[in-house]
Amino acid sequence: CVDSIEANVTRIEQLMNESLMLATALTPHIGYDRSASIALAAYKKNISLRQAALESGFVSEGEFDTWVQPEKLI
Repeated sequence: CVDSIEANVTRIEQLMNESLMLATALTPHIGYDRSASIALAAYKKNISLRQAALESGFVSEGEFDTWVQPEKLI
């Protein structure tokens, strides 16, 4: 059974990059309250964390890309 199973790497990467838990990577830079408000906005608007962060004005594109790197959070 396990021999024939292959990981769907594309889907795994998509889910990892869309996780609202990535807001924890923002906390050291903008604080817990702002990070939590970004995650909540992303959830309520059904948008990505990145989009919510940029809309918030608390984070620039460059900052988000530098600070939020899921592969470094493992």
